[in-house]
Amino acid sequence: MKKMIEVTDVSIRYMLGDFKEIGIKEWVMRHLKGNYHLEEFYANEGVTFSIDQGDMLGIIGTNGAGKSTLLKAISGIMLPTKGTIRVNGTIAALLELGSGFDGDLTVLENTYLRGAMLGYTRKFMDEKYDAIIAFAELQDFQDRPFKQLSSGMQSRLAFSIACLVQPEILILDEVLSVGDGAFRKKSEAKMCEIIQGGATTILVSHSLGQIRSMCNKVLWLHKGHQVAFGAAEEICDRYQALLDQMAD
Repeated sequence: MKKMIEVTDVSIRYMLGDFKEIGIKEWVMRHLKGNYHLEEFYANEGVTFSIDQGDMLGIIGTNGAGKSTLLKAISGIMLPTKGTIRVNGTIAALLELGSGFDGDLTVLENTYLRGAMLGYTRKFMDEKYDAIIAFAELQDFQDRPFKQLSSGMQSRLAFSIACLVQPEILILDEVLSVGDGAFRKKSEAKMCEIIQGGATTILVSHSLGQIRSMCNKVLWLHKGHQVAFGAAEEICDRYQALLDQMAD
């Protein structure tokens, strides 16, 4: 089986300090005088897992677990402080609602812009455009500025572009939770179609039911640390037991 993503002992560190509040000149002066405040914060620490072609990995954990940071590193947006990430295939990542879009450009213009950012040619996007707009149910909004769309419409467009450009690896961060129930069902059906087509998918979702029904593997993170990685049913059961215990 072809390995699509291999993450080995990955740690991702954020530097927190006075440089956020001051200019470079003041930073140099404080640094020379030793009057400089700096803290290290590890969003992820010692994460190791791998997934094969056709796998659908669910990443679970409470807020602050480091899920989104890890996705950014896998997508190439961030570099790990320690460890290695090997990716074998083209990635379409939908990490934040509205990211990669220009609010002043129209839906049509943004669709082509997003396609270009994902590395697709104008000819390819010409062929896919009608299907993207139809799936997103935005036929009547093609000339509308992106910023005038509701959050649900923005999410539908972003999801549609990411899914219909046929990536080898699809990464989705909490996007299936946005929009109405009918579109969520259509999105899940599209995800299943993509997986059956051989794509590898990573999904972050707070819906444990969604993770159970769609994923064959699960990575459980807590405060940046890896709790478990393995078969979806077993880990979801353990995670649900913890949630039930916390609720009591």
